[in-house]
Amino acid sequence: MNMQTSTVMAPPPPKRLEDMKLPSVMMRDILLKTMFRKNVDMVSDVAAAVCLPSAVTQQIIDMAREQRFLEATGTLNANSGNEMGYQLTDAGKARALDALSQSEYFGAMPVPLDVYREQVKRQSIRNIQISRQQLTSAMGHLILPDSLLDHLGPAVGAGRSILMYGPPGNGKSSISNGIRDAMGDKIYVPRAIEYAGQVITVYDPIVHSKAESDEQDATSLRRVARFDSRYVKCDRPTVITGGELSLNMLDLVYNPTARTYQAPLQLKSTGGIFIVDDLGRQEEPPQALVNRWIVPLEESKDILALQSGEKFEVPFDTLVIFSTNFHPNEIFDQAALRRIFFKIKIDGPSQENFLKIFALVAKKKGMPLNEGALIHLLKKKYPTINNVYANYQPIFLIDQMISICEFEGIPLQMTPALIDRAWANMFVKDEHIVN
Repeated sequence: MNMQTSTVMAPPPPKRLEDMKLPSVMMRDILLKTMFRKNVDMVSDVAAAVCLPSAVTQQIIDMAREQRFLEATGTLNANSGNEMGYQLTDAGKARALDALSQSEYFGAMPVPLDVYREQVKRQSIRNIQISRQQLTSAMGHLILPDSLLDHLGPAVGAGRSILMYGPPGNGKSSISNGIRDAMGDKIYVPRAIEYAGQVITVYDPIVHSKAESDEQDATSLRRVARFDSRYVKCDRPTVITGGELSLNMLDLVYNPTARTYQAPLQLKSTGGIFIVDDLGRQEEPPQALVNRWIVPLEESKDILALQSGEKFEVPFDTLVIFSTNFHPNEIFDQAALRRIFFKIKIDGPSQENFLKIFALVAKKKGMPLNEGALIHLLKKKYPTINNVYANYQPIFLIDQMISICEFEGIPLQMTPALIDRAWANMFVKDEHIVN
């Protein structure tokens, strides 16, 4: 486990209404909408639904009572520790319906953007220090030259931007995932943030992986302090996009029916990694995609726009990894290349590393090695492609031989003839097909 786990400071729960830094009408309306939609009436249930401490929730309930939107039911619920129940008055129901017509958002109170900004600083990706050992163990399943880790380590530690380039099939995607795995600590992701009275949902169970609830140390007398439950404790997020990435995916997503916003991909990846795989395969040219990232990469802030056209700044705290099979000079101008902090070439393995990978894959898949078959592969087959080795080839060739053995009903084995049959499926013969 990464030693950074304890260094991320948790967002403290609000103690008073003033700590919320949200418009009081907005808090009251979200509370009314939540009680209306979720049919909750006990303070503890309402507090859980809006993700606030009971004391703060009670203050919002009191405010709504003074305005005649809520009334006490007059009964104490014995099952809920003698809590007083509350219900919406007719005026409260009318107000809840009116508020829902303006925005369907209910549930967790949002975190004001300025408050979230402070939490982003506390858990910045740039605060991470990754050791060679952490990176090596996260990449343990890959056979990589030491020189590659020499370049990768400082790049990840800087938390800036990385361009990985080189021929296909050499593990650029696996290396990106290894970088993600090396970051073993947790951060706090807001369920929603608020800017100018608008709610933007951020936490996304598809992108964010919720951390297992912290185990309490039974021998410890000190209980771990609870954090602000408007946040979800998560692993550092990873967003992976490929050929489907388009510029409009980096804009705020407005839902006209619910009248709420959803954070774009790069905001969801705050505190984590954004991987642009297969750069050059998108509809937009790579130069246009990188131009969109220039301000965020240089100034650690992104600019988003509301439906009204109003633009505002959000923190940009993400390690961006671009991965491409093209040479950088083919797809970028020099100004764009200057702005990408680290450029790392991912080459195919040497013959020695290729054989290591081949032996590892064979062992894992239960395929016995055969010296004659390997000599045939290296001396007869690879010279036909100028001895260009790639990391994907051992898995491909061994899987092919396994399939052939299973089809022929023979024990798993490796022979020159089976190598020839597997090799024939790895490359397509260059020929003209008459239509």
